[in-house]
This record gives sequence, structure tokens and C-alpha cells, in this order.
Amino acid sequence: MSSLKSSIERLASLGEVEHDPEARKTFLEFRDQLTQGKIRAAEKIGVGKDARWTVNAWVKQGILLGFRLGALQEMSAGLSFVDKDTFPARQFSIADRVRVVPGGSSVRTGAYVAPSVICMPPMFINVGAYVDEGTMIDSHALVGSCAQIGKRVHLSAAAQVGGVLEPINAAPVIIEDDVLVGGNCGRARKSSRSAQRPIFSTLSALAHSRRRRRI
Repeated sequence: MSSLKSSIERLASLGEVEHDPEARKTFLEFRDQLTQGKIRAAEKIGVGKDARWTVNAWVKQGILLGFRLGALQEMSAGLSFVDKDTFPARQFSIADRVRVVPGGSSVRTGAYVAPSVICMPPMFINVGAYVDEGTMIDSHALVGSCAQIGKRVHLSAAAQVGGVLEPINAAPVIIEDDVLVGGNCGRARKSSRSAQRPIFSTLSALAHSRRRRRI
């Protein structure tokens, strides 16, 4: 892992890498590990009250390197796309144990989607995102680049979890385990939400408040 990290940091610092075959080879190794969840843009270090989130800036550098190396290419994954050839749409199989319901959803290669995740159409997961087990991404929901989504999270219909790819040292949006993100809600800047701080839409929060007043 340290050698891959060093290679990415070195290539990211170079001015011209677009036509270097070794650069693309290194990037593809990096992308595979990102897709498999072996590396991630941010990770939680420690346990309990001492736990803290740490940004892996070199992973963001690797993603940006992929955009530099990529060339526009026509792609077909149920729908027609024109995008960088370094980040094609993922093709899932039964072995992935990810449920992708038909209807126009798209996940970029370089995003980790854990077993038992449910993707309702149409939704989108961008490169560098990490979506953990048991999470549901509902219709029209967005998981932005490098966003970190915990276990058993429910991103309700049209929820927007923004990406923070740049600056590379900035923490991405983090949604921790067991959080409900209400419909049409969004987190666009670096932030962290735990199960003790659910995110409601304006209408659902108002309804929740009215229910409490009745009690």
C-alpha cells in the first residue's frame, strides 16, 4: 500500500503524465483497490470517544490523476454515456451482492458499494464514494465523490450527499451508521452526521415537531 501511495503522489506532482503508460497502469491498480474498498478517501481511526475521521489526501490525488489520464469515450451501460474512459460505469454481478433495481441508476467505477446495499432507480454514486453494508439509496438520491456513507443508512428519495474532492485535504461529507436522511435533504459541505443527529426535510421536520406538540 505504501508503494502505491508513493507512486500516486509522485505522478500527481508531475506536469505531464497523460501519455505515460506506466501512469495509467498505476492508476488502474489504484482504481481497483478503490472499487474494492481496500483504500478510501477518509477513514475512522480509533474507537469510542477517541475515534476521529482522517482524510487520505493521496487517494483524492489518485482520483484527480484519473481525470487527467482519461480520454472521452462512448460507453453503453443500459444507457448511452460519453465520459472519461478511466471512470466507466460499474457493472455489477450476483457475486457483488448489491441489489440494483432497473430504471436508470449509475455507479462510477472507483466507488465502493458493499454487499446488501440497495440502489433504487434512478440514483447515482460518484467516484471515491464509500457506501457500507445494509444502506438503501432511494430514487433520485445522489452520493457525491468521496462521500462516506455508513452501515444501515437510509438516503431517502432525492437526498443529496455532496462530494468534496477538492481541496484534497478537506474532509468529505460523512454520514455515519444508522442515519436517516429525509427526502429532498442535502449535505453539500464537509460535515459528519451520526444516528443521534438525523437529517430531516423541512416538511418531515415540521410534521415531526407537530407530532411532538400533540403528545
